[in-house]
Amino acid sequence: MSLSFSVRSAGAMDAASLLEIYRPYIDSSTTSFELRIPAVEEFADRIQTAVEKWSWLLAEVEGQPVGYAYGSTHRVREAYAYSVETSVYVLESYHRRGIANALYENLFAQLQERGYVSAFAGITLPNDPSVKFHKQFGFKPIGIFPRVGFKFDTWLDVEWLYCPIQ
Repeated sequence: MSLSFSVRSAGAMDAASLLEIYRPYIDSSTTSFELRIPAVEEFADRIQTAVEKWSWLLAEVEGQPVGYAYGSTHRVREAYAYSVETSVYVLESYHRRGIANALYENLFAQLQERGYVSAFAGITLPNDPSVKFHKQFGFKPIGIFPRVGFKFDTWLDVEWLYCPIQ
């Protein structure tokens, strides 16, 4: 059975519901390197910044957010101005239903319109489903940063992937 969902731009008013999607990735996963749940106001500020500079999209099923994707700073130096880091988060109960794909397709279209040419994604290892998803979307592995993060008393490696936008 096909899942019916829509994709739209997020706004600060979506912060609380999107933060609930993100919460398990912080609390019980090494997917995010955040160690504490941000305040709703802080998360709203992140959304607003992303909307202004890159893009932040959410997917909804029957009006309820089930996933989101956004662009963010790859690096702060001016010469990196046309590169962007991308992230996508989907509620576990909605994995492998086309939501992440639709979010990334829409995100990349908006990033391309804004003049970005290179997208990068960092994936904490091991995470075969995320690596596979990104590769299927067109990302290519470019290297691994060993022991770059420390969470849950464990050193973590991050694989970096690259995808051309234009």
